[in-house]
Amino acid sequence: MPIIQPRSAPATHLLYLHGFRSSPQSAKARLLAQHMATQHPEVHWWCPQLPPSPHEAMALLLQGSKDWPGDSMAVVGSSLGGFYATWVAEQTGCKAVLLNPAVNPARDLEKHIGEQSCWQDPQEKFFFKPEFVQELRDLSCGLLTQPERYLAIIAQGDELLDWRESLARYAGAQVRLLPGSDHGLTDFELHLPAVMAFLDLPQANSEF
Repeated sequence: MPIIQPRSAPATHLLYLHGFRSSPQSAKARLLAQHMATQHPEVHWWCPQLPPSPHEAMALLLQGSKDWPGDSMAVVGSSLGGFYATWVAEQTGCKAVLLNPAVNPARDLEKHIGEQSCWQDPQEKFFFKPEFVQELRDLSCGLLTQPERYLAIIAQGDELLDWRESLARYAGAQVRLLPGSDHGLTDFELHLPAVMAFLDLPQANSEF
């Protein structure tokens, strides 16, 4: 489906938010970081390691992006990061690209209270506390105020999240519904041109 570009400036600042138990070393984060460095070095790129506390994570993001221009910043979020990205977009009015976004992480992560390890480095441990579930509830947003400023890439082959729930949550947004793929979007490279088009970042060469 064609990408409809909302009226705004091309992205000058891009924030990437990883998912639960993930990190800036995830495959999608590294792929996008490399793409931005080689194709759009003029764009300010930030992919922080998010603390386990949702409240602390959002405080970090607000502090780190407080001087960013609201009309040309954008956020990309995967899974839990997609839930966070929605909150950031609703706070700032920026564009958001959501990759298999979590819709109700308070419900889904309640059964993961306790010690967890990072997918990319199992030696890296953290503790998901019971109070983090309420913090997630506190970050829940209502209906999207500007659905046209969202692009959701949703895989029907997602083995962790119900794609129907994500599709319903982002009704009115631009959606790329994939007939297969998986939760990690291992075919993410195929969707980079659509992401860049949505962010109004022209393709610099024939990389794809």
